Amino acid sequence: MEKFRRVRVETKKMQYLYATPDEVVLMDNDTYEQLSLPPELAGDSISYIKDNMEVEIQMIDGKPAQLVPPIFVEFEITETQPGVKGDTVSGGSKPATIETGIEIQVPLFVKTGDVIKIDTRTGGYVERV
Repeated sequence: MEKFRRVRVETKKMQYLYATPDEVVLMDNDTYEQLSLPPELAGDSISYIKDNMEVEIQMIDGKPAQLVPPIFVEFEITETQPGVKGDTVSGGSKPATIETGIEIQVPLFVKTGDVIKIDTRTGGYVERV
């Protein structure tokens, strides 16, 4: 019979401060201490996080294991092709760049300057805010 040691897993809410190519810096909401994580713990989810946004850090035995953004986030469209008269809610999609610099697909009626809601689990457009 194999035995496994117990592992303590917890989730901690923290505030995202900033990221560099070498680190992601967060602040503990309870103690106000700063925590520096390697960018690998954030993965692609870093593209859906803005300064001062509250995120969750999954901890295993007291050590950070993964950064988890909120499920839904709101971002401004910084660039997209202008809509064409007659574009409706149903129909096709077009690429748009959000304020963090990533490109997502949005409905044809969305224009530059609109604020949209994105599902961080899929990276997909949810609705215009």
